[in-house]
Amino acid sequence: MLPNRMNLTRTTEEQLKKLKGYTGITPNVSARLAFFRSVESKFRYNGQEAKLDGSLVLDKFTWLGETSDVTELVLKMYYPELDPKQHQQAWAAHVEDGIASIRNHKNIACFITAM
Repeated sequence: MLPNRMNLTRTTEEQLKKLKGYTGITPNVSARLAFFRSVESKFRYNGQEAKLDGSLVLDKFTWLGETSDVTELVLKMYYPELDPKQHQQAWAAHVEDGIASIRNHKNIACFITAM
């Protein structure tokens, strides 16, 4: 359902990289945490396309890891009418929303406590 190669907005990508510098958690893992944090917060993608201009273009299995099936099922459940490109937009919007609540943690201990 999601395309094989995916990327995020430049701003979101920068926040993921900054978080990696503080905590050591790689962008793909923090993106997974951000996605599910966003879903839990009841955020919903409204269809507004964002410019996915980040330079970190990874295959979906690197981005999603073992959460791949669950992530795609959640997207399909919440957004059954969207096509694969729009599902990528929805995924990116959820990551952007979720990273906002965890991006400012300055070390791994603070990050884990917040989770």
